[in-house]
Amino acid sequence: MADLSNEYTRIISEIEKTISNDDERKIVKEKTQELSMIFIENIENLNNIINNKLKEMEERENKINNAVSQLQKTVNEIEEDIYEGEEPDGDFDFEIVCPYCNTEFVTDLSLMNLEKNEIKCPECDNIIELDWNEQDDECEGHCGGCHGCGHDHFEEEYEDVDQNDEDDDM
Repeated sequence: MADLSNEYTRIISEIEKTISNDDERKIVKEKTQELSMIFIENIENLNNIINNKLKEMEERENKINNAVSQLQKTVNEIEEDIYEGEEPDGDFDFEIVCPYCNTEFVTDLSLMNLEKNEIKCPECDNIIELDWNEQDDECEGHCGGCHGCGHDHFEEEYEDVDQNDEDDDM
């Protein structure tokens, strides 16, 4: 701003030195001041427009930040629901019922220990075999119903019932 003031002073000084007629010099100085005021008003108007745009941008940014914050909160809640029981280090809480003493207990098993096939009951100290729902290719027919082994136990049961009905008819 100091440079602008210095330039203005220099221009007025040149006008005073160059124009010898007092009336002409007075008119030129007044018109130069009017022109300067027009420029200053335009600069102030542009400055106000820029400030208003900046305020609008800040308001939009605040709205966006609030929306992102809400979205992050929702995502965190969804993650919490999905990974409920999962520990931060990748462990999972598993609820186990001991088949020997019916004690229900929770144990932490990490993803690395999912190949672990047995665990000790904390109550009766018996070893519990863990079933990770791995399917055998052959069904031994002792499960009383199909749980993913691929055999159709439902039809086998009805075949037995049909045979019994035929025996009753004779």
